[in-house]
Amino acid sequence: MKYSVKEPKSAANDRFILSKGHAAPILYAAWARTGLFPVSDLMNLRKLNSDLEGHPTPRLNFVDVATGSLGQGLSIGAGMAYVGKYVDKSPYRVYCIIGDGESAEGSIWEALSFASIYKLDNLVAIFDVNRLGQSEATAFGHQMDIYLNRLNAFGFESHVVDGHNVEALADAFDKCSKTKGKPQAIIAQTYKGRGFVGIEDKDNWHGKPLGDKASEVINVLKQKISGNLNLAIKPPGSAPVVDLKSVKLSEPPNYKLGDLMATRQAYGPALVKLGKTCPQVIAMDGDTKNSTFSEVYKKAFPDRYIECFIAEQNLVGVAVGAGCRQRTIPFCSTFASFFTRAFDQIRMAAISQANIKCVGSHCGVSIGEDGPSQMALEDIAMFRTIPKYEWPPYLRPTSSVSARTAASLLERTDPHKWH
Repeated sequence: MKYSVKEPKSAANDRFILSKGHAAPILYAAWARTGLFPVSDLMNLRKLNSDLEGHPTPRLNFVDVATGSLGQGLSIGAGMAYVGKYVDKSPYRVYCIIGDGESAEGSIWEALSFASIYKLDNLVAIFDVNRLGQSEATAFGHQMDIYLNRLNAFGFESHVVDGHNVEALADAFDKCSKTKGKPQAIIAQTYKGRGFVGIEDKDNWHGKPLGDKASEVINVLKQKISGNLNLAIKPPGSAPVVDLKSVKLSEPPNYKLGDLMATRQAYGPALVKLGKTCPQVIAMDGDTKNSTFSEVYKKAFPDRYIECFIAEQNLVGVAVGAGCRQRTIPFCSTFASFFTRAFDQIRMAAISQANIKCVGSHCGVSIGEDGPSQMALEDIAMFRTIPKYEWPPYLRPTSSVSARTAASLLERTDPHKWH
């Protein structure tokens, strides 16, 4: 990856999404190894006085989005890649690590389809196929041909590799960087607890401490560590400077008192007025644009419109990725009732402090003729349960612990401030 260690959130940096958020310890260790914060801070993993939580969140300046509720990372990565290719038109690439267990989630397959449709050749999906889930073996175990055939069918350039062979991985990443016109997938065959006697490829070790096996495992790891590792981090390319503060209506509403106007019909023209003042406003929809009237924005700014088709979970996930690092302001629209199926994505978007706008039409019983399946009776209650996470954008010059100390000086005793 190409990035600046001093500026983890630089718009020009390559992006990394750890969709399998429970693997956070290796993400923390990798960034500590770059020198972003002291390696000694890693000993504070999952302690109450540390930002190194069990799953990554944007409390950390090297994390863009919160992950851990599985199956969402690839949609977010696809949103980042779309913006990189079609909006920023910059060379940065997006990498997403996905667990084989979470690949059973339908949102993963929605994202695969989206990435292929839009030929996101700046996106690399890395599947960690270690055969074991949390409670038992995954559906397909180590049947690598199944993963390969499915990914190829979705239009990916796919490579099956030994996930423990660094040279094989490097070669696969090199091939990916040269692929044009289609997204890439690296399908890595791995084994949980590789090299640990009595643990490797064994069930019932997910998320458990090593106990009396700890000393033995640590000795095995020490023998594998090379003291001659020299990280040569390549600097990133460039990305355009954008201004999201300029967004406002180009002109006020001009409806006359007494005019009858559906709120959804007013939405499209209002969005166009925002787009006239801020080119970073983008519209997204789930194949309901002629009902939500987001098609008005598509006609005005066709290069700022993303059709996500009937895949609402991916719609919200792509919006989260598109809004990351303040590159765009995404407005995603569909029938209000259909946002309920993306509730988990919306919940995680709040934890990520994502700047997205969810616009639901056909609220309440107003669509009575079509029956209860189309009626949005739960959406307001659903959104009102989402807390507003107010985490101050404090700087982390040295370590995550110092950041938390700074936060305590701000008298932030509870990160979940409700509004």
